[in-house]
Amino acid sequence: MKISKLLLNFFCLLMCLSFTVKAQSEDEAIKTCVNNYLEGVLKGDAARLNLAFHPTALLRSVNTSNGTLQDIPVAKFISTTPAGGIQTKGGSTKLISYSYIGISALATVELRFGEFKYVDLLSMLKFGEEWKIVSRVFSRTDLDSQVKGTAAATATAPTASKPVVKKSSSANVKPKADDGW
Repeated sequence: MKISKLLLNFFCLLMCLSFTVKAQSEDEAIKTCVNNYLEGVLKGDAARLNLAFHPTALLRSVNTSNGTLQDIPVAKFISTTPAGGIQTKGGSTKLISYSYIGISALATVELRFGEFKYVDLLSMLKFGEEWKIVSRVFSRTDLDSQVKGTAAATATAPTASKPVVKKSSSANVKPKADDGW
């Protein structure tokens, strides 16, 4: 009896450790992807940038001169990254935040230059065991501009005094297959 109890405790300990290691490894894998991007931009390292981005990734922003959506293919972005990177222009990089669930992740990073900065929102997806940036949405801002907002602060949970009533309707039935919604 004591041996089976000991084995059960040992098994539970192993399961807890494997869950912790997996969670840590996901964090590390996402940070590796983001750091490949940041180091690639900082040092002008095309190999690191290619490790960070999915080959079909798009970089998107608004063209400030005409107000239209501007798409830049990742291959063009990498090929026009200055030799030596932004560090040769006094630039620096910083990871502001990241979050993930399942196979999707989002990171906010900052690329600082002498008189301005870019704030990038990097959308990532997990392919096998690797995270890749699939979209970079960016904004050029003043150095003193701060990222604002947070989902946690604006999300509201149902209160105990008002129970949530779940109504069934055939109009709202989702297909069983993963349709992206």
